[in-house]
Amino acid sequence: MMENNMTENKMNERKMTADIIDNITDNVTGDVVGGDIAEKPLARKIMVQGTMSNSGKSFLVAGLCRILKQDGYRTAPFKSQNMALNSYITKNGLEIGRAQAMQAESAGIEPTVEMNPILLKPTSQMGSQVIVNGEVYGNLRAMDYYRRKPEFIPAVKEAFGKLEEKFDAIVIEGAGSPAEINLRDNDIVNMGLAELVDAPVILVGDIDRGGVFASLYGTVSLLEPREQARIKGLVINKFRGDKKILEPGLRMIEEKLHIPVIGVIPMEQIDLDDEDSLSDRLTRTGSEEMIKGGLDLAVIRLPHISNFTDFNALERHPGVQLRYVERASQLGNPDLILLPGTKNTISDLIWLRESGLEPAILRKTEFDRVPVIGICGGYQMLGEQLSDPNGVEGEEGRIIRGMGLLPARTVFEQRKTRGQTEVVLRGNTGMFEACALGSLVNGYEIHMGITELTGKAKPIFARNPEQTEKENGTESFHDQERQVQTSQTWESQNWEGLEREDGLVLGTYLHGLFDNEELTEALLEKLAKKKGISLEMTTESQESYKQRQYDKLADLVRESLDMEAIYRIMGFDRKECWNAELRNKESKKLKLRVKR
Repeated sequence: MMENNMTENKMNERKMTADIIDNITDNVTGDVVGGDIAEKPLARKIMVQGTMSNSGKSFLVAGLCRILKQDGYRTAPFKSQNMALNSYITKNGLEIGRAQAMQAESAGIEPTVEMNPILLKPTSQMGSQVIVNGEVYGNLRAMDYYRRKPEFIPAVKEAFGKLEEKFDAIVIEGAGSPAEINLRDNDIVNMGLAELVDAPVILVGDIDRGGVFASLYGTVSLLEPREQARIKGLVINKFRGDKKILEPGLRMIEEKLHIPVIGVIPMEQIDLDDEDSLSDRLTRTGSEEMIKGGLDLAVIRLPHISNFTDFNALERHPGVQLRYVERASQLGNPDLILLPGTKNTISDLIWLRESGLEPAILRKTEFDRVPVIGICGGYQMLGEQLSDPNGVEGEEGRIIRGMGLLPARTVFEQRKTRGQTEVVLRGNTGMFEACALGSLVNGYEIHMGITELTGKAKPIFARNPEQTEKENGTESFHDQERQVQTSQTWESQNWEGLEREDGLVLGTYLHGLFDNEELTEALLEKLAKKKGISLEMTTESQESYKQRQYDKLADLVRESLDMEAIYRIMGFDRKECWNAELRNKESKKLKLRVKR
């Protein structure tokens, strides 16, 4: 409880500081003309590119967004084209990359579709579902998309223009590396975008993988002279050790490239939502000591796993270990098995079967009574049958047997269900029995297909009666003819999710399920009781925890980068830089005063 009070005090302290500083330096982004604030100029901008994927671009963009917010600037993230299976649904039901939603949260603003106008969700090694302005454009093979990229430039320009008019600063994220010379033509995400919106660039290299100086030098050398001229600073990320040992290398790379190194960011544990398939989370296999003393939760790492951030909230609780499993030999004896979402349910179900994980899961559930929860694609797999009459996931007319753990069948449809969702917990739910009947549960849905009941099972959630049906077809059970007759009579078709009668298997389309703290605590307490252990629950709210991580990131980036250089690169004039410096100084003074 003491730790919780300290955390809440820190949050209040930060809010007091921010409010006072805002009053001190209000309206600094406008120019004073005759006593009035002139019309707001277009947003200042900076672009973060990397020498490779997972170099830390998303991390740095989020940090800069938070710093600029703290310094009083209305700031937005932007990524013209994102390739990821982790996505987010905006308030108006449009789909964007999860990283841009996280960055917007760091900036203290609501995520909007303009922050990521093009999202590519891989469906195979050679193709992706293309989402433009938050809506499905279609499935394209890689070469077809490459040839048609110029068609999407107007959407990118329009989205960026809207942000430019609304915000003081925009922090842009590139993708992969700008030195992918085979993709230079028609580039709309790296140097092509930087030229399109006239943005200066800082280049980030990952020293943790080794060869950082070679990757920085090679990347810059492969660019055209006009592109090289856009790079205003180099950043080395994920550094471990004594910086003095690194300094000779920093001087040499500056001499060779004639570009200053503006920061070295040390490796630090900061818990942010990530979307990359290279995420360190997916390689966690757990420790024997932790497994014995606490709860062991096993997430099946499907080949096309999506929205694995669904499970991040479970990791926050002491005594809970979350690990990812991709072989039957790794499954062990978990206390709970989690089947995540996937962009290709049928393909991943076949993989699950061929890898030996499906029979291993069935044995654990039916003989060892280990509970299973499936989210979205994982929910679809748990049923008895999956049918794809229109070839949404590949072969037209395909029918495949499900795992048979839930009395349900899924029919894939070309229409995509997406929207933020609020539901109400129904009674007699085994997994969440400690939750109060009628508890509100929030999340979001992204799926193609409907799941129908084929036998006896319990609905988990009732959709909030106040929720309208304008969420692009979120109501999946409105057609009475499609509902299979059972011995149970439903008072309403307005329900979501299923739980088997014995309470051992549960499926839902609701992403973000475990962000609902009451629900998660009820589940973990039930598992701990079954295992015969006492589990300590964190007392810090999910929102407080997230904001603390963003502030921790901002502190790290601010201390590691030459922020005066960042402001100069973005084109802030002396007066604006002075005001930003004043904010920092006043912030430090006020923090000391509040602490005293």
